[in-house]
Amino acid sequence: MSDLSVIFLLIFVAASLAIYGLYWIFVFNRRTYKIVNRRLELSKQLDTSVVLETLRRERGFRNDTNPILRHFSDWLTQTGLRVQRTSLVLVFIALCLALTFAFSLVLGMGFISLALGVFAAAGVIILYLSRKRSRRIFAFSEQLPNAIDVIVRGVRVGLPFSSAAKLVAQEMPDPVGTEFGMVADEVAFGLDVRTALQNLYRRVGQEDLLFLTVALIIQTQTGGNIGELLARLSRLIRSRAELRLKVRALTAEGRTSAVFLSAFPIILLLALYFLSPSFFDPVRPPEILEPAVAFGLGMLIVGNIIMYRLVNFKY
Repeated sequence: MSDLSVIFLLIFVAASLAIYGLYWIFVFNRRTYKIVNRRLELSKQLDTSVVLETLRRERGFRNDTNPILRHFSDWLTQTGLRVQRTSLVLVFIALCLALTFAFSLVLGMGFISLALGVFAAAGVIILYLSRKRSRRIFAFSEQLPNAIDVIVRGVRVGLPFSSAAKLVAQEMPDPVGTEFGMVADEVAFGLDVRTALQNLYRRVGQEDLLFLTVALIIQTQTGGNIGELLARLSRLIRSRAELRLKVRALTAEGRTSAVFLSAFPIILLLALYFLSPSFFDPVRPPEILEPAVAFGLGMLIVGNIIMYRLVNFKY
């Protein structure tokens, strides 16, 4: 082997070790850190009652009497973000100003640019929050059967449901760990299991939790082997998860097409403006521009609704 080959080999080995070291520092350690859920972190510093109240306050979980505010609070809680409503309003205002300025470069300063900026800012925020919510619900769905298995093992050795739920909080990462820990804390502070599970469903929004709630309510009223009941429920949820993944695989092409067709008009508009700024001069008068933009946006919204209904359905 020549000296040049040895040098290249040593460079390759050094680069491989460097990449592995960076992976260990930035990816593996971060993944290991996430094993400790948020509730366990707070439990090291605060009392249990303070931990429960802190988690509720961080995520915006509120029992509003107004049904609209209650629904919005639950929806925001289901994203898993620790965001304050004041911060959300400030972000919305800043995004409105930025997008209004961007639209005014193409359409000129006026009401239509302001309206597009407001609607686009609202759409961006709603899309971001919906994406975070969907990812969190999907992660919870993957972890839920394992969490029920932990509860089954705890119940079969004689633990009550609240103590078995506390095992989930100690053994599993977020989002399941913190959510079931809050269930255990609420039951320990006097709430009945039914109300605690309903609060869990409000905080997460995962539909399979309804099965768990109904199963435990029926079991408390009629009796029976709760371990066998939850074991069957775990198998049912796993079967539903497999079906859900098959549906996502079959509709992947449609969802990709929907994203492309939605983004293409905006990308084309910006490309034409920067490549040929005078291209839109013949249609800049308001009597032509405003109806055309309104019609185009309306058709885009209708198309998105149709494509969404094609690739999203109950199963």
